[in-house]
Amino acid sequence: MSVQKELRLSGSGGQGLILAGVILAEAALIDGKRAIQSQSYGPEARGGSSKAEVIISDDEIDFVKVQKCDMLLCLTQAAYDKYGKDFTRLLILDESLSVKYPEPEKVIKIPILDTASEKLGRQMVANIVALGAVNGVLNLVSKESLVNAVISRVPKGTEDLNKRALESGYELVR
Repeated sequence: MSVQKELRLSGSGGQGLILAGVILAEAALIDGKRAIQSQSYGPEARGGSSKAEVIISDDEIDFVKVQKCDMLLCLTQAAYDKYGKDFTRLLILDESLSVKYPEPEKVIKIPILDTASEKLGRQMVANIVALGAVNGVLNLVSKESLVNAVISRVPKGTEDLNKRALESGYELVR
């Protein structure tokens, strides 16, 4: 039986969640799985709501858009308001949000943004912290593949910072 996960990563334009979706899809491909990544953001690009959708499957993927969202990550209230209407199973929120949400099967509130800015000293790695947390909860791809995909996509000179950010995300959900 095929295992397919449909994910939505949402936040504000400029938080790097589209890059996070690309990285997650690449890690799945490295692991020999099938993956599709799509993205959407408003014309304001920075500051407006954005989302990346990733579908990871052991078998062929029939439709390229998320139809039944297995996991929704939200880093901003505006992103939740815009993209959070149709998730069903797992909601991962930055703990700074006071979102009113219907009861999914599971809600995880963790300090993604604070971890990036306070522990790591760089808000720009919040997307990688989020990736570590998402994979730590769902075990979608191997840790090694995710590290390799991160290293291949982040700016040169930031590899160590991004590895620490990824590990910090895993630590948040242990």
